[in-house]
Parts: sequence; structure tokens; C-alpha cells
Amino acid sequence: MEEKPMMKPSSPVKVRYDRGPHWRAQIGFILISNDDLVEEEMISLAPPGVGIHFSRLPGVVECTVETLMAMEKGLADAASRFVSENGFDAVCFACTSASALIGEERVKEQILRGSPGARPTTLITGAIHALQTLQACRIVVATPYLDEINILEEKYLQEQGFDILDMQGMNIRSGDEMYRVTPDFILEYAMSLDRPDAEAIFVSCGGLRSLEIVDALEQKVGKPVVASNQAMFWDTLRLAGIDDKIEGYGQLLRVH
Repeated sequence: MEEKPMMKPSSPVKVRYDRGPHWRAQIGFILISNDDLVEEEMISLAPPGVGIHFSRLPGVVECTVETLMAMEKGLADAASRFVSENGFDAVCFACTSASALIGEERVKEQILRGSPGARPTTLITGAIHALQTLQACRIVVATPYLDEINILEEKYLQEQGFDILDMQGMNIRSGDEMYRVTPDFILEYAMSLDRPDAEAIFVSCGGLRSLEIVDALEQKVGKPVVASNQAMFWDTLRLAGIDDKIEGYGQLLRVH
């Protein structure tokens, strides 16, 4: 059989380069196994030039103290999947309750084990920074969680200096059900907890579609509203050195 001739060597060419699609920052989010919301919301919020990347933990769909605490052992491996020649500007564990129950410092240690050089953060860290930036100490908290989780998160927030005037949960065990809670119900539920002496409302849980009702809720109650995914995105942006203001998702992203 006749041999085919070798291909000709490539001709020299002067390639043009720019700074690439993610020239401003690269941010990584570690998601729980069945997350069905964070990817969509983070990508939709990202300003031009900011790369958004995801890794997932193994695990079960139930949201209990036991399953949340068990997430710690998978964090370093999940963080190790964020690979870039230039490194990641921020890597965040995207679960409010698990980061509170495990503890911010323990979560950050695991992230750094897997992704050395990244700036580690957690969703509860973002919420705490957001409330502090808004100068809100006396707060009410709405969650979808079981009371066994609410008790521990309330204690954690109190240890950070917050006065929790009320904290109520929907007693939902399944993560899949959390994603299906309607935004209008979240708005009504959070409004029902408001009280005149509350300086802000915190809607806790990255699995609730609260991002889309933050503006409307602030207008109705006349005070700042912090929602988990709103606060997480704001915190990771600022950690990465991006100071863009974003309209439509509350005064945290619009002003600060």
C-alpha cells in the first residue's frame, strides 16, 4: 500500500494574543452535590472579564446536621480541581449552613490544602461581611432549615456579634425541595419575620431563590436585605479585587 506523504510543517505565523476571557479575575465555587441554583446565579451576575468555575462535593441530598458536618472531608479534594496557570483569586464553599456548622477557619484550611495560593472564603463569611458592611447588628433570619440546624447557625451568628431578634425555619429536610420554594413565598416568609427594631433581614441558604426578590423585599420593608447568594457573590468579587456595582439585587451589590 502506498504510504501517504507526511504533512508539511506548519508555516511560521505571528499569533495575536489578548488577555483572555477571564483577564480580571477567576473565582471558584465549591457546590454541594445536588446544587441546582448557584451555578446559574453566579454566572448570571458575573461582570465581563470575571471567570466563574465550579467543583462539587459528593454527598446526599438531605440537609441535616450530620450530612452538613460530613462535607468537611471532601473540601480539599473539591478545591484541588481548580487549576489555572495564574491561580484563582478566590475559592468559596457555597453552603451557608455547612460553613457555619463546620466553622469558617476549618473550611478555609481545607480549601487551602486543595488550592494553595487561592484566597479562601465561605458563604457564611460573605453573609457576615455583608451584614457588617451594612452596619446591621440586630437582625432577623429566615431559613428553610430544620430547627437542629437553625439552633447551631444562630449560635454561630451570635458568636460573631449579631443580636438575633428572631430566626425561623421552614423545616425542609430535602435540598431538592429547597430549590422549589417559590420566590413569592420567600418574600412573604421573610416579611413575616420583620420587626421595627431589626436593622436588616438575612435570608439564609444558597438553595433558596431569594436573589430575585432582594430588591422587592428591601422596598417593602425599608431596610437592607442580605440573601446568601447575593452576599457570597459580593464577597468573592471584592476578595478578588473587583469593585463593580451591580443593579437589581439590593443595596449591597448596588452601593457597596
